[in-house]
Amino acid sequence: MTLAREDVLAVLKTLTDPISGTSVVDAGLVKALTVQEGAVRFVLEVSGSHAAAYGKLKDEIEAKINALDGVEKLSVVMTAHSAPAPAPDLNLKRPSEPKGPQKIPGIEHIIAVASGKGGVGKSTISANLACALAAEGKRVGLLDADVYGPSQPRMLGVSGRPSSPDGKTILPMRNFGVTMMSLGLMANDDQAVVWRGPMLMGALQQMLTQVQWGALDVLIVDLPPGTGDVQMTLAQKAHLDGAIIVSTPQDIALLDARKGIDMFNQLGTPIIGMIENMSTHICSNCGHEEHMFGHGGVAAEAAKLGVPLLAEVPLHLDIRVAADGGAPIVVSKPDSPQAASFRAIAQQLIALGHA
Repeated sequence: MTLAREDVLAVLKTLTDPISGTSVVDAGLVKALTVQEGAVRFVLEVSGSHAAAYGKLKDEIEAKINALDGVEKLSVVMTAHSAPAPAPDLNLKRPSEPKGPQKIPGIEHIIAVASGKGGVGKSTISANLACALAAEGKRVGLLDADVYGPSQPRMLGVSGRPSSPDGKTILPMRNFGVTMMSLGLMANDDQAVVWRGPMLMGALQQMLTQVQWGALDVLIVDLPPGTGDVQMTLAQKAHLDGAIIVSTPQDIALLDARKGIDMFNQLGTPIIGMIENMSTHICSNCGHEEHMFGHGGVAAEAAKLGVPLLAEVPLHLDIRVAADGGAPIVVSKPDSPQAASFRAIAQQLIALGHA
């Protein structure tokens, strides 16, 4: 028997929303339902003010769908949307002030690693920086917030799915002294994340507040490229030490980097410094040095902003091979000149009081 979407919907219609009293389908909780070759995936979008009441319902849904003939894989992601704003109290003499960015319990410092455009090596920088800080004796966490292209599980050599002891708290993964959480651990390697802004924001808040990070000296947040919902949510919800901007030296990359810097300025997030990635290429055969993407553009931009140029990281085959192999260059070749660039960044962050 071939499993069809209608079979899954029939089961879901027998399950009752604890808040409205109607079925979860009629209540509009089931979003993005797909059934393909035995794999069932959907989002259970619930009210943020009643999220705790849905824990048992999610377990019941999973049990009943897994019992269906033909179900080979099941992925149910529960996310909470904000409750409607209450009606204004006309008797208030002074409106309450909005809640600003909050400290995450147990985490001393949070640093965002950002870029204006994709492909500049931001995730590679994040992974190596996290491992370099751990090598300096710091308690380090790495949050892969690049929800559309999560790469940290591959770079840190982490596989498997995080567990939850109570259905609420998420236990992160750990390797090379770095505590890591990524949406990539929740989905298959070839599975696209097709989410709108509110779902992204809900997922980011869950990874910030429901993951059992423990006591950390610093949490590195690997942001997606650009200036979208994830960046805004992080800056508005979490108390950040600041952002590190990664760019290649070429003018096109710098144009987008300036937009990222302007976004953080508007959000009131300090710029800790800039990193010029793929700064120079040295031929492994003859030793000839060539600036393939230009040179000095990031240094000039940092000087213009009055922020430190934290490093000029070379374009080197070993850095790429190490990242693809699941052990960043700081771990696989800690004494190499390439690893030295990342160790220098880590030492600067410690000296500046950000880790």
